[in-house]
Amino acid sequence: MSTIQANESSKSRRLALVPLGWSISLLFAISYVLCIALGLIWWDFGMHQPWLQFLPGFTWLNLGSFILGLAESFAYGWYVALIFTPLYNFFSARFG
Repeated sequence: MSTIQANESSKSRRLALVPLGWSISLLFAISYVLCIALGLIWWDFGMHQPWLQFLPGFTWLNLGSFILGLAESFAYGWYVALIFTPLYNFFSARFG
């Protein structure tokens, strides 16, 4: 295998920050909306308790709190991407 082929194959294993950030953020936002909907349908299920712990300022449930929780969920996705992407790329380059 030539050096160019080796470099091309290692580049293909690198993660791009922006697509990963959008993907994780939307995953968290969609999950948040689905959990809120489930909590509204089955109040006894206690779906709101984790949100009260993990989303600062979130209270159950009014429009302002819902939007704040949605924004925080989206921001947590970018936080994960900002930490995970460089770590993955570093270790992928070393051990991949």
